Amino acid sequence: MGAPLLLALGLLAQSLSLSSAGPRLQPGVLYPWRRASAPGRVRRAWVIPPISVSENHKRLPYALVQIKSDKQQPGSVIYSIQGPGVDEEPRGLFSIDKFTGKVFLNAMLDRETTDRFRLRAFALDLGGSTLEDPTDLEIVVVDQNDNRPAFLQEVFLGRVLEGAAPGTFVARAEATDADDPETDNAALRFSILQQGGAELFSIHEHTGEIRTVQVGLDREVVAVYNLTLQVADMSGEGLTATASAIISLDDVNDNAPEFTREEFFMEAPEAVGGVDVGRLQVEDSDLPGSPNWMARFTILEGDPDGQFAVRTDPKTNEGVLSLAKPLDFESRVRHELTVSVQNEAPLQAAAPRAQRGQARVSVWVQDANEAPVFPENPLRTSLAEGAPPGTLVTTFSAHDPDTQQPQRVSYSKDYDPEDWLQVEGATGRVRTQRVLSPASPFLKGGWYRAIILAVDDASPPSTATGTLSIEILEVNDHAPALATLLTSSLCSEPDQGPGLLLGATDEDLPPHGAPFHFHLSPGLPELGRNWSLSQINASHARLRPRRPVPEGAHGLRLLLRDSGLPPQQREQLLNVTACRCGPDGACLPGAAALRAGAAGLSLGALAAVLASAALTLSLVLLAALRARVQRRSQNKGLLPGPPDDLRDNVLNYDEQGGGEEDQDAYDINQLRHPSERSTLSLPLGPPLHRDAPCSHMRLQPPQALPHSPADMANFISDGLEAADSDPSVPPYDTALIYDYEGGGSMAGTLSSILSSEGDEDQDYNYLRDWGPRFAKLADMYGHP
Repeated sequence: MGAPLLLALGLLAQSLSLSSAGPRLQPGVLYPWRRASAPGRVRRAWVIPPISVSENHKRLPYALVQIKSDKQQPGSVIYSIQGPGVDEEPRGLFSIDKFTGKVFLNAMLDRETTDRFRLRAFALDLGGSTLEDPTDLEIVVVDQNDNRPAFLQEVFLGRVLEGAAPGTFVARAEATDADDPETDNAALRFSILQQGGAELFSIHEHTGEIRTVQVGLDREVVAVYNLTLQVADMSGEGLTATASAIISLDDVNDNAPEFTREEFFMEAPEAVGGVDVGRLQVEDSDLPGSPNWMARFTILEGDPDGQFAVRTDPKTNEGVLSLAKPLDFESRVRHELTVSVQNEAPLQAAAPRAQRGQARVSVWVQDANEAPVFPENPLRTSLAEGAPPGTLVTTFSAHDPDTQQPQRVSYSKDYDPEDWLQVEGATGRVRTQRVLSPASPFLKGGWYRAIILAVDDASPPSTATGTLSIEILEVNDHAPALATLLTSSLCSEPDQGPGLLLGATDEDLPPHGAPFHFHLSPGLPELGRNWSLSQINASHARLRPRRPVPEGAHGLRLLLRDSGLPPQQREQLLNVTACRCGPDGACLPGAAALRAGAAGLSLGALAAVLASAALTLSLVLLAALRARVQRRSQNKGLLPGPPDDLRDNVLNYDEQGGGEEDQDAYDINQLRHPSERSTLSLPLGPPLHRDAPCSHMRLQPPQALPHSPADMANFISDGLEAADSDPSVPPYDTALIYDYEGGGSMAGTLSSILSSEGDEDQDYNYLRDWGPRFAKLADMYGHP
């Protein structure tokens, strides 16, 4: 039986025996299936070491080893092998003689591709039966130095500050070798072949680290170094490869900036600001564009008023001198400046100081024609409103700053929207040429603005612009007046009601208006005995009676005075109505006519309003009655009806009495039998009240019944006149309250008065003859 194999390197140099009694093997022959059997001991299998073969072996085919089985006689055993290099990729590398058991190498091996092969060997009899268990056969490929080392990069980049100390790390070079790392074939060593001058850099032969060797790295001398690197295997004695290392020096501020000259001369215009005067050139050997190179300028002396400024041109690194404020030739002709220069970055401590770190700058001022100057601009003044034409407003003059060029200044208007002002050309005096309207749209917040020009007579002339602001002072030229009253009624008793609130207004602006002072006219002492005025606030006062006053209208004369200087006052008539008031301080309903009269509505006007309302209602009723009569028999009464006559519930709205249930105030029989009234020769005025005494009635001549709208209007007017002239009846003929008309009504709708059959029996077409308004009523209630 076969047994597991232990692997080892190298070729078998001699035969192996199982015991001292066994036969000896020939060199290169293996008996892998032979076993040792000793009484009382465990069987031990053969140990087959690995078979070594060098890569790139060229004598092919090459016999590696021979294997045998001792189960059969030679020639009666068939041998075979399987595994990578035989029947697996890469195929065809190994083969075996099936009768002799010799294993051959058929192609060159590459250790870098496959460094060992594990095969399995089989032994069969001639019939194909297995004689032995399969056994392992390992073939180890021995390395040769057939691979050149290679750098990981063709170019290695490194950076280091100029002036760096020796031993400063710069960069690291890296390389690989495909040969066996356990042999000298892959033992690499680094070196610098060339560095273009003094040996300022070194490389560690094992790690490839590049470092500085000595001082003296100066970017301003050499900014970039190119090194040629080499790597070799076999500990530096074998195959080699090369690469490059580019080392750049980073700049430090080891050079101070310097002016190219010790003194600069420039010229600057007068009375102009924000312009460039000249340039200051500097030199700096540090890296252009870096903070170590960029210059920064400072004016040390000669500019106490801050009239100059120096900025840096980022492209040329020059200092640009400019005017921060205008210069005045008459004040100073020449300016001597001291300017220093530094870098934005601090200078290295070991760097040498600049020899020309400061420079003198002489600036000569060029004289120019300057515009006149207004001493006060804008100029503010004031003027009373309503100033007459020719009033002096102010003198708005300017002076010429050109003292060495005497010139004459003239004045004119540039902006005067109301054409209100006139300007004297030689002196600048400003006067009014008409009265300014207070309603001018150019009067903003009480201020009027004009623009005055001052022009010299130089060639070319210069012009100055001045703003003149005139405050129009308010003058107290209006007296206060009573404001419109919401109500003019107050209680006739002094302890009732809130009194009457009075207010005043004034067209003048503060301080010529409120607070207002309210007084009763001093010329009428009796007013003070009956009435009192108490001030509430700056614009209102309260009027109350001091003692009970008669009900009705009263005319009071009031004296109103404002707070202006001097004050303005006005005496004004105030019409008030005193009325009888209830506990709540409000006028009682019986005083309605008095209040209406005091408010400006006469009794005749009130009667006209009531007559119009009554006429409209009467026309509607008469139209309905006429339609009903036309359908009834002519020999019946004017307004016949069933015993339960609904006309008892028809109200006469032109009198506005107590309502449907007030059956005692009117005699309804007059409506039922108007013909009887005509027979009795009673007046055709409003219905008589039953409680009115007959002895005080004025009999009117008999009148015919109205048959047209015009007759109806006259009928109502005569009735109102009769009621107004009858002092013996209660006040039912006045304007009464509308809110109560009884607790209930037995009457139906208006149509029930006309017919018990409904609206469909009525004919309203005759209303079309009475005008457009009644035609619309006919359209609403008539048949379509």
